[in-house]
Amino acid sequence: MESSVFLAVNGTLMRGLELNGNLQKIGAKFLREALTEPTYRLWSIGDRHPAMQRVETNGGAIAVEVWAVPTSVMSTLLQLEPPGLCIGKVRLADGEEVLGVLGESILCAGQREITAWGGWRAYTAELANQVQQVN
Repeated sequence: MESSVFLAVNGTLMRGLELNGNLQKIGAKFLREALTEPTYRLWSIGDRHPAMQRVETNGGAIAVEVWAVPTSVMSTLLQLEPPGLCIGKVRLADGEEVLGVLGESILCAGQREITAWGGWRAYTAELANQVQQVN
């Protein structure tokens, strides 16, 4: 049996979203929804995808999905991610530490912080609601 790593995803790799097919193609398996410990901040990168960073202050809990990713194809997944996203360690609210998709500082600079929404899905739902109100 092939070994896997647990990977926390916080944006377009999540189920039903734009890049989830990248996880499906490499044989990753959805395990569960989770929250990070409240030490992360989240930015919208041009409203195309989010980027999450661990911070010392003013963090929040961010909604993520945890997937089991075959170790042999982890680098393939990373190469499919948008520029400026990387893999690092993420601590979940239950204390478990897993690998996760994070954003480089330079990627987040000057972007809209969306930590208050608690996750990418909540933020994009708010954007969709605003568009409906305008129309």
